[in-house]
Amino acid sequence: MGKEVNGVSRSRFEMFTNSDEAVINKKLPKELLLRIFSFLDVVTLCRCAQVSRSWNVLALDGSNWQRIDLFDFQRDIEGRVVENISKRCGGFLRKLSLRGCLGVGDSALRTFSQNCRNIELLSLNGCTKITDSTCNSLSKFCPKLKHLDLSSCTSITNLSLKALSEGCPLLEQLNISWCDQITKDGIQALVRSCPGLKGLFLKGCTQLEDEALKHIGAHCPELVTLNLQTCSQITDEGLITICRGCHRLQSLCVSGCANITDAILHALGQNCPRLRILEVARCSQLTDVGFTTLARNCHELEKMDLEECVQITDGTLIQLSIHCPRLQVLSLSHCELITDDGIRHLGSGPCAHDRLEVIELDNCPLITDASLEHLKTCHSLDRIELYDCQQITRAGIKRLRTHLPNIKVHAYFAPVTPPPSVGGSRQRFCRCCVLL
Repeated sequence: MGKEVNGVSRSRFEMFTNSDEAVINKKLPKELLLRIFSFLDVVTLCRCAQVSRSWNVLALDGSNWQRIDLFDFQRDIEGRVVENISKRCGGFLRKLSLRGCLGVGDSALRTFSQNCRNIELLSLNGCTKITDSTCNSLSKFCPKLKHLDLSSCTSITNLSLKALSEGCPLLEQLNISWCDQITKDGIQALVRSCPGLKGLFLKGCTQLEDEALKHIGAHCPELVTLNLQTCSQITDEGLITICRGCHRLQSLCVSGCANITDAILHALGQNCPRLRILEVARCSQLTDVGFTTLARNCHELEKMDLEECVQITDGTLIQLSIHCPRLQVLSLSHCELITDDGIRHLGSGPCAHDRLEVIELDNCPLITDASLEHLKTCHSLDRIELYDCQQITRAGIKRLRTHLPNIKVHAYFAPVTPPPSVGGSRQRFCRCCVLL
């Protein structure tokens, strides 16, 4: 290596010669040009590399390739492209997204792991060719890894989690959604060796039971985000352990976990006061009693998905309107007991004027235009969903728009049946009537 100038080796600039007459190359020091190039994206860097020999050196310098996301650039890449990138970037690379790169397999990622040992964030979302071998490589060569996304990598098994637990102790966020071979054994190995885990995304890991959650609750005190959507075997028992062990929890998704009851809402209220996001769609056993406890204790709630929580009534909305001033997004679709009175309380609560941005009321048959009147003072309201709200009218929506002209209203009104044809002897019917 040549002598360094401001931390940049002279050898990087050996291709610059006096024959390069571009004004910018004459006026600006090469170190400054390199710094400018460091702000460019992948596409722009590649274009710059074709301008001249000197710019080719600058554009392809490893220091400019610390963050690479190929998702919006090119997804049909082969493994050799990843190998070439890794050889060029080497220890400079910190963040790489190969999301959706279906052609990348274990061999390429082994070469990558060997060359890019300072990688901290790696997304392999949808790279369906990879297996446990890739996690073995990451474990062996990438000890600084903090964020890893393996969602939809369906060949991943417990062996991957055991490997990561041995070689990646700094892991903070892991997404293994839809890796449906994962069981409690893999989770146990992972959480025992990675105490700094803050985010776990286990959506669609259908083999997970309460035992897995007990390991998380016992070993992940730093946990902030947990997604267990459609993990249908879990019950109150496992989730209560999570609540008691993870007091910093801010986001919990248990949508589609039909076995849970109000006991979970009580546990969250008693143990997780920092909760901001709660998604419990299709949890039909939850009632006003549980949501009352939750609202009275979790005042930082910002987003709640209560779709198909069919037992809740206006009582839940009254409690949210009183105790949750930061509420921004609320889904009440298919909550058929909600009425205009509940929306009235919500519209007059502390969250209404400056916070509430989205409210979803699809298939709420008791909602009428009166609800829209109650929401007209919600100045931050950006979107409202009203599909299949039979008592909502076009006139009511029009009146709402006079107060909130930029609001997005999603509703559906069935087309009027065509009138009988004039002068014909045969009655005409619309397509719907023919089908019926």
